[in-house]
Amino acid sequence: MERVWRTLGCGLALFVGMGSTALAQKVLTWRDVQVKFETANPTLRAGQIGVDESRAQEITAHLRPNPTLTLTGDQIDPFPGGPSHGPFAFFLPLATVDYLHERQHKRELRLESAQDATKIAISDQADLERSLLFNLRMAFVETLQQKAILNLAKENLAYYDRVLDVNRDRYKAGAIAQVDLKRLELQRVQYLSDLQNADVGLRTAKIQLLMFLDDRTPVDQFDVAGSFDFSTDILPLDQVRQAALDTRPDLRAAVQSVDKAKTDHRLAVANGSTDPIFGFDVGRNPPIDAYFGVSVNIPLRFFDRNQGEKKRTQLDIGRNDSLLEATRSGVFSDVDSAYATVKSAIILLEPYKNQYLDEASSVRDTIAFSYQHGAASLLDFLNAQADYRSVQVSYLNLVGSYLNAAAQVNLAVGREVIP
Repeated sequence: MERVWRTLGCGLALFVGMGSTALAQKVLTWRDVQVKFETANPTLRAGQIGVDESRAQEITAHLRPNPTLTLTGDQIDPFPGGPSHGPFAFFLPLATVDYLHERQHKRELRLESAQDATKIAISDQADLERSLLFNLRMAFVETLQQKAILNLAKENLAYYDRVLDVNRDRYKAGAIAQVDLKRLELQRVQYLSDLQNADVGLRTAKIQLLMFLDDRTPVDQFDVAGSFDFSTDILPLDQVRQAALDTRPDLRAAVQSVDKAKTDHRLAVANGSTDPIFGFDVGRNPPIDAYFGVSVNIPLRFFDRNQGEKKRTQLDIGRNDSLLEATRSGVFSDVDSAYATVKSAIILLEPYKNQYLDEASSVRDTIAFSYQHGAASLLDFLNAQADYRSVQVSYLNLVGSYLNAAAQVNLAVGREVIP
């Protein structure tokens, strides 16, 4: 019977293991996150619908005027005392078709203006994606940073627990006083607190990232993977500036707005011209059996009712020119400030990686060894532990600042120039 229960227990453990494998974490790289974001983010989808609406307006802008059909029945006499031949003896039926002819390419200019509006909508959508991608990248970097801080907190706690085990043995052997052991045990609370705070920070970062992806995956089943490090290999500032001028969608939208303003001005001038209405009519007028006629209706433009629109569109060209210059200046400002930030982060990170991290680890291990052998005080040991923790956390925060600054450079350029 005991063997049967043991077999069932093994089977249950195997089943639980298979279930935990089925619920394994879904690990996404930055490219995976980017692709999922482009297809799932509701703000991007709403913006794309706006682009489609602008394309639909092109159809409306290119429509031709519809002809007008007028049917007339005249000379009906149903009243008493009328002609003896009946009320329809002199009935006059008449059908007239009128058509407005638009001159000076009004229809083509309306289409061109609508197409310019669509180009601006596409550029605005790309600019929206640029801004949202920056926020997405910040959330991704924050998740990687919190993962690194959590791993550091686990490592520090595990290291400190090993030190505590050694000192408990020393206390039992009479090598240290009870008060020193209690002080060491009280210090463990700090490392446990770091671990809990890092766990909360990681869960919060994952929740923020899932929001951008419109993903309902439980936090415990979601994870990301990527390089949490820095690189000193970045493009020269002149190349970064030129890339921004070639890529920035808001700058492209500003250029397109100037083109649209010029098209709208030409349309306003064209709308000031006279459009004739051509007519064709067919009727019957007794004693003539049937007849047809043609007509031309030409409005007399004694007063130009489009002067204000011509002036407004002319001024709008200058306004958009000024906005273009302001946008171009903003591009240079964004690139220069972001570039300076990332260079500053690299300057701060290099000594950490080349010197401070190794020194902090060496000092901690040396002081710990010395304390365990009675050659260092408890205060020296606790200070060495605190210094190691501070240097490691500062380094991780600096790496996070570098990656955020790199994302800021990519935002300023409009595409990835720093992976």
